[in-house]
Amino acid sequence: MLFSLSLSLSISPTTLTSSPRFKFHSCPHVLPPTPKPPPPRLRASSQAHHVILHDNGTVAGAGAPVEENILPAGLRPESMPRHVALVMDGNRRWARIRGLPVGSGYEAGVRSLRSVVELCCKLGIRVLSVFAFSSENWFRPQAEVEFLMELFERGMRDEMGSLLRENIRISVIGDSSKLSRSLQELITRTEETTKTNCGLQLIVAVSYSGQYDIVQACQKIALKVKDGLIEPNDINESLIKEELETNCTEFPYPDLLIRTSGELRISNFLLWQLAYTELFFAQSLWPDFGEVEFLEALQAFQQRQRRYGGRDF
Repeated sequence: MLFSLSLSLSISPTTLTSSPRFKFHSCPHVLPPTPKPPPPRLRASSQAHHVILHDNGTVAGAGAPVEENILPAGLRPESMPRHVALVMDGNRRWARIRGLPVGSGYEAGVRSLRSVVELCCKLGIRVLSVFAFSSENWFRPQAEVEFLMELFERGMRDEMGSLLRENIRISVIGDSSKLSRSLQELITRTEETTKTNCGLQLIVAVSYSGQYDIVQACQKIALKVKDGLIEPNDINESLIKEELETNCTEFPYPDLLIRTSGELRISNFLLWQLAYTELFFAQSLWPDFGEVEFLEALQAFQQRQRRYGGRDF
């Protein structure tokens, strides 16, 4: 799940030697990700539609052609998930299998993230949440943590223009108090600059855990009780939802969670929000995850009959 966000495809390797346990160095012969088979045929047509699904199940935008949009064969636009969550696991294993520095795995994973972001934009998915750095990841070797923080910060600086051109809104959730001051300031500027973008909302979870999110929500509610703003009997699911960090989006509950690398767990990600989320576990390591695998997950999602405590939708 450990990953650092960058929308750039041309990040140069960084030399880090501050820890004897990890040594990230320039690798001029980094192998590209394992070649993938060609994706399913895509139908590029003026009849492709950009679809927005509302909470009541109605469709906005259906019948309004989107220029140069694509609709992969076999996918139904009316059944597209509004919110997809990603646990991007397997970067380090990908690098070690190839005898490469660990940092090369994270840089290779950048290409997969970029591919998925582009697909979400084309397919009309409203929200993409990615588990970039968990609260537990702070216990990893210092050199690795510093490498990822620098990669994340550099990527945000370099890609501001792309975010604006592609109409992407960035939201960062997690315990920001553990981040450097410069990174905190950069996150604030990025969120402010992109807040009016109305395309894909990219939520990046950094220094985040689902348990932390619930605890901080309870702390905020407790302060309101203490200040006499609410009574204990006023506390309900809706109030907790309002205090979770995913209150930054119109669609806080993921419809689909994808985890890569064959691991069958959610690893403390969005614990409250995943209550009725459909889960898809991919065997691919994250740097090998691309269009074919993402479309497979979407097709599997559309084949399921969703149930919410016995109610069919």
